[in-house]
Amino acid sequence: MNTSNNHINYVEFKAKNLEDIKRFYSSCFNWVFTDYGPTYIAFAESGIEGGFEKTENPIVNGVLIVLYHENLDTIKNKIIAANGIISIDIFSFPGGRRFQFLDPSGNELAVWSNK
Repeated sequence: MNTSNNHINYVEFKAKNLEDIKRFYSSCFNWVFTDYGPTYIAFAESGIEGGFEKTENPIVNGVLIVLYHENLDTIKNKIIAANGIISIDIFSFPGGRRFQFLDPSGNELAVWSNK
């Protein structure tokens, strides 16, 4: 996976049923999946890597664009200085850490780091 600062690095979707999603994208587009527990699957062989997070909530905006930056504190401060709003503060997950933010139009994106 390319991990260049400021590039779109990962796309994350919401899903109601992860098994249905795997069957659909595997059979239609030949995507390859890796399970990460009962609520998350990652995909590859799609042109960009990404994942599906299981949700019981209504799916309004089902896509989360994930950017990469090696220093989360630095980029978080830049986002705040540019009037972005941190919607989910920095948290750890298997493989790294990330946070989510709202841009000035209200679009939610995330930034992750493996550092």
